[in-house]
Amino acid sequence: MLKKGIYILGLFLVLSGCQSIEKPKQIFAKPLPALIEFKPGERIMILAPHPDDEAIACAGIIQQALKVGAKVKIVYLTNGDHNELAFIVYEKRLTFRRGEFIYMGQVRQKESIRAMQFLGLQAKDLVFLGYPDYGTFNIFSQYWQTAKPFRDRLTRISSVPYRQNPSYGAPYYGENILHDLTNQIRDYQPDKIFVSHPADVNADHKSLYLFLQIALSDLEASINAPQVYPYLVHCVGWPKPRHYHPELGLSPPEKYRDSDLTWERYNLSSSELDKKYQAILFYKSQTQSSAFYLFSFARENELFGDYPVLELKAQSKLNLKLTEYSGAQALERATAETEEIRLEDALEYSGQVSFAKEDNNFIVRLDRPKQLSKNFGVLLYVFGYNHQIPFAQMPKISIITAGNKYKVFNLRQKVLNSGVSLEFAKYALILKIPLPLLGEPDYLLTSLKAYHGRLPIDVVGFRKIKLK
Repeated sequence: MLKKGIYILGLFLVLSGCQSIEKPKQIFAKPLPALIEFKPGERIMILAPHPDDEAIACAGIIQQALKVGAKVKIVYLTNGDHNELAFIVYEKRLTFRRGEFIYMGQVRQKESIRAMQFLGLQAKDLVFLGYPDYGTFNIFSQYWQTAKPFRDRLTRISSVPYRQNPSYGAPYYGENILHDLTNQIRDYQPDKIFVSHPADVNADHKSLYLFLQIALSDLEASINAPQVYPYLVHCVGWPKPRHYHPELGLSPPEKYRDSDLTWERYNLSSSELDKKYQAILFYKSQTQSSAFYLFSFARENELFGDYPVLELKAQSKLNLKLTEYSGAQALERATAETEEIRLEDALEYSGQVSFAKEDNNFIVRLDRPKQLSKNFGVLLYVFGYNHQIPFAQMPKISIITAGNKYKVFNLRQKVLNSGVSLEFAKYALILKIPLPLLGEPDYLLTSLKAYHGRLPIDVVGFRKIKLK
């Protein structure tokens, strides 16, 4: 067990699906603070994982910034070419030809250009990097200085295929995405950056946040630190109700009621809201299959929130209230291929995650009220940043546990003699990870998922933890 006197920061897991509600209700007792107003001449950068994210999350922000004379630039990580369902509905046919998925990426790029021109931007204000939709988290966690780049499952290519994009021909490596994003930030010198959220369940949304954290760390000495405002898009069962409800406000998901996320809102005028709705209509390739979802973001306000940076140091401790959820969303996703789990079991799987530093080790501890079974396991990602070492050369560690067994990977390679230890106790799982294995980092970006068999039951979004 852990020794007394270590310094612990506690975080609580909640079920990966947000609790669904039939009618909108006020989740937070106090009104959310308003987003700080823009100033003339300010430089605003919006980072969008896919074409349409900038509209559903920030169309009001774009209008307000332009209205006061601020400048706006949008950088798209991908062209959104991996949405198979949208392609089938839009084209009304099946396809397995890689060129047609690239065509869909071109369609989505054109839709974004038209939508943003409708909001007042010009084509020159938009930058499409064109990296693989649904592949950028794999690249961030596994493809740095490897022999072969990431290969997309649908397009079956390994480099940016869009000739008009500035990243055309760039192989799908993490260092190329980081290089392109860093250059965009360095050249534009933004005062404020709006980016996808670290707790978003979409992999591209999480990875763009992670790439941004690394890029800003690399640029600390050369630019003034911008303010960062993450926006949430993908959270199971949120927002409710679906469809267009301009009379309703957008509140944080109930799962974050007792979290340490800080939220801010931007209130839209009636004209801004109507224009946001009209802008979303430009994305015909997406609205034909998902209008009920996309229009649910056209509400009285837009929402932004981020986690505080955690620090492991003397006397540093964070206590949060444990909140349990029904687990209904997780159970709904169970299929014949997944192990059966009763609802009353899911209720008792909520738990607490604590981080600590002791004897040059990073320690992750998961406590839960019900005895751990041999079917219980976790997937832990730990990405370290060291100001003295290029991030491409830093280890990218993932650890998979099943009962009292575990495997450690760096990128895609299994690590033997890693020095990692696992304690699988009756009500707790404790992983002890040597800091040299993580590259002696200044800070960590880490996330944990808990599983019962193959059924995901709990998750902690990516958190930034300072060690030095």
